[in-house]
Order: sequence, then structure tokens, then C-alpha cells
Amino acid sequence: MFQLAGLWMAAATFLGIWWGHVGVRWLEAHRVRVGPPAAVLSILGIALNLYALVAPNLTLAGVSSIVGITLLWDAFELFRQVKRVRAGHAPANPANPRHAAYLAAGGRATTVDLLDREPSGSPVHQGPYEGHTRPASHAGPQRQSAASTD
Repeated sequence: MFQLAGLWMAAATFLGIWWGHVGVRWLEAHRVRVGPPAAVLSILGIALNLYALVAPNLTLAGVSSIVGITLLWDAFELFRQVKRVRAGHAPANPANPRHAAYLAAGGRATTVDLLDREPSGSPVHQGPYEGHTRPASHAGPQRQSAASTD
């Protein structure tokens, strides 16, 4: 007899992470307040984990717990996504009044989606240190590159 528990749990993990990435970005961009969706995700996550404690078989318990923990993490990530939008690390949605306020405030928020581009082999923008060098106080131990320069 085939043991399919691992296959179902792997599918739950993959689909949960995929939905979490896409869903958190979508919910944060389209909801004016992220608290209510975060509360719903938290309640669903807790409910699935409680169900996993009494599930009739190991596969159902594993899938329920994986999805439950993923939903709890997604609730936490909604608030982190708000910070990413404010910092300009994720695109702001001008149709969302909360995002419009970030854009109007003149901070670092942007409508540019840094993930929606063709790879160019160079950074999108420079970091806080010019030319990728760090000040001597942050340099740490120097290492020689093992790459050949021939």
C-alpha cells in the first residue's frame, strides 16, 4: 500500500506558502485596514491547529496543522507587508486610501513593483553604502575570493 501522507503534506506546504505570498500581497494592497483580515487568518489558523489535535488520521492532522500554522504566519506577515510598502520595498496601490496617504506623505513608498522586471545583472538601486563597499567599522574580516581572474 502506498503511503501518501508525505505527498499530501508536501502539497499543503507548497500551496500554503504560495497562497501566503500572493494572498498577503493582495490583501495588504486592497484592504484599507489589515487588522480584520489578520484576525480572520488567525482564527482560521488556530481552528485548523485545534482540529489537527483531534483529526481522525495522521494525514488530515498534518495537512490541517501545516495550513493552520501557515495562516497564522500570514496574519503576522500582513503587518510586515505594511512596513515593506511604507519603506518602498513593495509597491503601493494608489487606489487604496492608506497607500495613497503613504505616497502623499513623500516618504519612500513607491508604485514601482521591483519584482516585475527582467533581470539585468545589476542592483535595482544602490544600498546605503556607495558602490557596495561598507565603512571600515562594518567591514569585518577580509576574505580573498576563490574565483579565478584569468
